[in-house]
Amino acid sequence: MSQGYFYENFAVGKKFQSKPFRIEKERIMSFAEEFDPQPQHVSEQAARASQFGELVASGWHTAAVSMRLFVTQALPSIAGGGQGAGIDGLAWPYPVRPGDELHVEAEVIAARVSRSRPEKGLITLRVTTLNQNGQVVMTATHTVMVPRRGSQA
Repeated sequence: MSQGYFYENFAVGKKFQSKPFRIEKERIMSFAEEFDPQPQHVSEQAARASQFGELVASGWHTAAVSMRLFVTQALPSIAGGGQGAGIDGLAWPYPVRPGDELHVEAEVIAARVSRSRPEKGLITLRVTTLNQNGQVVMTATHTVMVPRRGSQA
């Protein structure tokens, strides 16, 4: 689909998936040092004394990686570009550790035409990030505004 996806291409139940992405220890610590400097994220020694007992990625690091995988791999290219309208229910049920390989699965769970902008549609996707063992490490519900076919994108 060279033009990209339109609202009409996102049927409820449609699923998308990214490729795996490996989480490296150095990236965990550098992300945390800049954005979430908690002991369990920035130092292996300090992390051993934490509730995790080892170095773990910040949830915000997991969210950033998940967003990249969602936008660049799982979500098809949207005609004219999509517009994020919100994220609900963000949760990190299982920690991410160095060496984990994460991938994103997304499923369209709702779709409706925008009331205020009828040339656009709103799609809601359940986005789940899993590690190499199938453990869920993050969940969120994304709402994205996309152009309708035949509209000015």
